[in-house]
Amino acid sequence: MRDDTALKDDTAARTVATPAEMRAAVITGPGQMRVERAAVPAPGRDEVLIRLEGCGVCASNLTPWAGPEWMQFPTEPGALGHEGWGVIEAVGDEVVGFSVGERVAALSYKSYAQYDVASADAVLRLPDTLAGKPFPGEPLGCAFNIFRRAEIHPGHTVAIVGIGFLGAILTKLASDRGARVIAISRRSFALDLAREMGAAETIAMDDHTAIIERVKDLTGGTFCDRVIEAVGKQWPLDLAAELTRERGRLIVAGYHQDGPRQVNMWLWNWRGLDVINAHERDTRIYMQGMREAVQAVAMGRLDPTPLYTHSFPLERLDEALDATRDRPDGFLKALVML
Repeated sequence: MRDDTALKDDTAARTVATPAEMRAAVITGPGQMRVERAAVPAPGRDEVLIRLEGCGVCASNLTPWAGPEWMQFPTEPGALGHEGWGVIEAVGDEVVGFSVGERVAALSYKSYAQYDVASADAVLRLPDTLAGKPFPGEPLGCAFNIFRRAEIHPGHTVAIVGIGFLGAILTKLASDRGARVIAISRRSFALDLAREMGAAETIAMDDHTAIIERVKDLTGGTFCDRVIEAVGKQWPLDLAAELTRERGRLIVAGYHQDGPRQVNMWLWNWRGLDVINAHERDTRIYMQGMREAVQAVAMGRLDPTPLYTHSFPLERLDEALDATRDRPDGFLKALVML
């Protein structure tokens, strides 16, 4: 005989009262968006529904925002947002290990909205020590995955080309590992931040030849054991290769999405460089980096809060995207708060 009371209790544990509609951003054309009413998505059997508190804005959004030929408008509600965190409001029938009311970060892909669904294997519980704090898990996890693939060891000299949100975190991780970090950025406030994060040397990113000569002088002519390119443009990629020593490792961490790149294969080959493209596509590795980030922030080894420099409501997502593109003075990372 079926126990209807137990069934009701189980159902209550798997969902709370959720509105039928939500606010969601829709990109309607190049540089254009609006907020619409959309149906709240229902979680599948192996998914959770998250009431989002916020979502980080990623530089990977900028090419779709610009409207290339391959981009289709209007987007689905919430599309492009993939750095969300919030509270679980429903779990699918096959989900174990998560409960309604738990605060989580997730890899989901329509998080410029009040609600989004995520596969249970792409959801990470946030500890109570992070209560009330923003936690865009995907970019924080990316930083830790990049750092792992860079294989930085104590005593290494590491150049980081581009000090934004990612470059600043990598500066902190590398310096804490015992590396000598040379931070290179075009913005003076970013160089100040790099010094706060532990950089031993800072160089203004303004003259290609002068930067090479300066790093050559700082390293006694050998250049750097590791160079992390964190900009995503042709010139910083060219510069990064020039700064990498023979048998050194060049780590491409910048998001290169605006067309093909040319590389100096003569230089790469002659120096015998190991070249790492640090972008991941495996959910398990994404989650590994996110778990490492949660642990580091919860234990106080990393405080990303000062790096969240700009905050916008959902209705001003267009301004958040423009700021991410234009990088006004003092800008590192935009959050859309819901």
